Amino acid sequence: MFNLPTTNIGGPELFVLEFGDIVIYFSPYTAALFLFALIFTALAIVSRPEQQVDITFGGDAYYAKEVDLNSLQFQRFMAIACGLATLGAMVTGDVFNFTLFASMVGITNIGIVAAYRNRHVLNAAFQYGIVAMLASVPLFGGAAIILANTGTLSMWELFTDALVVPIIAKAFLVIGIMGEGMAPFYVAKAEITRAQGAPFILMIHVSSLLLFLRVIEIVLSM
Repeated sequence: MFNLPTTNIGGPELFVLEFGDIVIYFSPYTAALFLFALIFTALAIVSRPEQQVDITFGGDAYYAKEVDLNSLQFQRFMAIACGLATLGAMVTGDVFNFTLFASMVGITNIGIVAAYRNRHVLNAAFQYGIVAMLASVPLFGGAAIILANTGTLSMWELFTDALVVPIIAKAFLVIGIMGEGMAPFYVAKAEITRAQGAPFILMIHVSSLLLFLRVIEIVLSM
């Protein structure tokens, strides 16, 4: 039976499920992140998309665009998949599985934006896709360096003082998450938030925020 070290910033374990070296666990920290992701995933399942309102500059005119529910089915599916990948990233106790879930979040984020057929929005999705693709190199590279230096990817062993994780591996994980998450590169990209499909678009920002919070826990605990 594994035990989280007392120095772990997530606190003591609340629930542990072992699959060999892969351990799924809940601590007060990860449980809070998991619950937050679960709420927004449920909202993506049950919510109806909002109408998009455009305002005419230089006047008081505005008009609402009709949103076809059938055209947003793929966007809803990708938002749900993004939520499920985020849930997995919050509870996994394996560094490699965390990188896999993070990459899936990046892929689904691209799908959420690219589901809207607008030239400017699709161009933004293409640019983000390039960033996410390049970010997978340091993301998986960080996991590879950790395995090569410690012989394990289990957070239950990496969070102890017995193993020392190179600082370059931690930096690669953070850089990779920054690329997979949209916020650092496209927080001011108007075309992203201009796409139809709220609250599906909100899943992009929620998943990115939760990934950053989880990777902070991982790098500080190792």
